[in-house]
Amino acid sequence: MSLSPNPPHDPRANYIQMMQRKRLYGGLTMAIFALLLVSGFMLANDRNAGGFWSGLPHVLDFPADVWADAAPKVDQLPGHFLTFFPSLLETINIAAVSTLIGAAIAVVLSMLATRGLALWPRAIPVFRRAMDIMRAMPEIVIALVLIFVLGGGPVPAMIAITFHTAGALGKLFSEVNENADLKPIEGLQSVGAGWVQRMWLGVIPQVAPNYFSYGLLRFEINIRASAILGFVGAGGIGYELKNAMSWGLGKFDEAAAIFILLFLTIVVFDQLSSRVRQGLIHKGGH
Repeated sequence: MSLSPNPPHDPRANYIQMMQRKRLYGGLTMAIFALLLVSGFMLANDRNAGGFWSGLPHVLDFPADVWADAAPKVDQLPGHFLTFFPSLLETINIAAVSTLIGAAIAVVLSMLATRGLALWPRAIPVFRRAMDIMRAMPEIVIALVLIFVLGGGPVPAMIAITFHTAGALGKLFSEVNENADLKPIEGLQSVGAGWVQRMWLGVIPQVAPNYFSYGLLRFEINIRASAILGFVGAGGIGYELKNAMSWGLGKFDEAAAIFILLFLTIVVFDQLSSRVRQGLIHKGGH
């Protein structure tokens, strides 16, 4: 009795079936996303002090008031730039210190949370969950708690941004670590090098360009975060902007000057960090 041959394999039919399944899953995902978006919008609109649609025609009222108040005083803008420049430096310093300390903590956490590098392999899930918690806590929530405990000023902002930065960069650094070559680490271990020596001499030289690139990107984000935290009393140029806006008409020229300073600062640092990152990428490629 002869066995019947297996039906011929049809790659085209399998491909069509796979694409149909992919479209179905994609359509379901988009439908769920649209449903969540609409329901979230309706909930926010119901809980808002005013309606979104009724307030939409007035969305340009505030920029118009700022322009009307600042335009006749445009000759005073250079003086305002000098007045608020120290506050801008404070904001940049908060971002820089937070990025440096947060990145240093992230390096250690990422090493301890990476398979093949961890000092205590069984504790890897602990360090990963710790980074998840640090990354999930918004800076503004941490800053509000610290301002209640420590009072207003740059210190609560610095601690809040550092905490979030350590979790965010730790996640990125751990992904970079997973691509590191383990042979130098094994060679150092064979000659009796300790864990710190293995990480410093065997891992850091491999991953330093990527660390630096991610650190610069995070620095840009932290400048914005530092300015935003100023609105809750954490110092810097955000605090000056809050005061200028709170006074209303008559002080909108100062608010305009602060807006311009913030915009120029973010653009400058964005361009500088982009150039440095591109240089690192090209250098690494060659």
